[in-house]
Amino acid sequence: MNDVVLVAVGGNSLIRAGQRGTVREQAENARVTASHLAELAAMGFGLVITHGNGPQVGAQLLRSEAGASQTYSQPLDVCVAATQGEVGYVLQNALRSKLRDKNITLPVVTIVTQVRVEIRDPAFREPTKPVGPFYHKEEAERRHNEFGWHILEDAARGYRRLVPSPKPVEIIEIDAIRRCVQDGIIVIAVGGGGIPVVSENGGIKGVEAVIDKDLSSALLATELAIKTMIISTDVDYVCLNFKTNAQRSLTRLTVDEASAYLKEGRFAEGSMRPKIAAAVEFLSLGGEKVVITSPSHLADAAGGSYGTQIIRGN
Repeated sequence: MNDVVLVAVGGNSLIRAGQRGTVREQAENARVTASHLAELAAMGFGLVITHGNGPQVGAQLLRSEAGASQTYSQPLDVCVAATQGEVGYVLQNALRSKLRDKNITLPVVTIVTQVRVEIRDPAFREPTKPVGPFYHKEEAERRHNEFGWHILEDAARGYRRLVPSPKPVEIIEIDAIRRCVQDGIIVIAVGGGGIPVVSENGGIKGVEAVIDKDLSSALLATELAIKTMIISTDVDYVCLNFKTNAQRSLTRLTVDEASAYLKEGRFAEGSMRPKIAAAVEFLSLGGEKVVITSPSHLADAAGGSYGTQIIRGN
């Protein structure tokens, strides 16, 4: 077997622009992504897979609110846990099918994963991550007063809740994940950045927050001593001056060059910036290579012939 690679699957791999995000749509999209993941397995790579869950968590929060008069509500950490299971099931089902098509008998498992954050993280004082539905002004004010929610106004669509996005510091289930990898099992873990938990009285408890999935992926790859991380997104290459007349694709970057572009603010906060930041973090902690590209080019990316290749050295 070749080296193990970590593939961070983007949210667009399950719910595409213009879709409602039905289970059927997600299953069909998962089969496409799984076919490319299966190519990596056929090449001999061991696989650790992470994924986003933003749309699924949003839908889970809507269900929780809509059914509040008839059933129990779910806090954000429980919604993350539920959607880890949901997305993991869809992905592992699709991947097992595509592996079987290639006569590959590797097992695939999903591990519902908790990720510890620090309660002293500054993010808890200044929430920045919008989650859940949009509200009218009166309802947003009621929730702010009643629950202490931080609220963001969107002039076009209304008001939305903001939650903290703290930095991941520990993956609680790392030993179980490591054992699976050592046994040659394909593992889906740290979905949506992980279920956010904090230390309390010698144990841990869930908190309402959203952890950046790419930072958690970088931490997971580091803990597993994985050398290559592939971030799957909706573009073939990282670009400077994205969607302008001066757009330029980047095929190769050193970690120093990537860090410099971050400091210059060359990447959008809600788009490419978190991915580049995670790449820099991973490479700074001992990783050797990060590739950012689209799902259809995963195999070429792993081989070094496609996508934006970010490396430690020159």
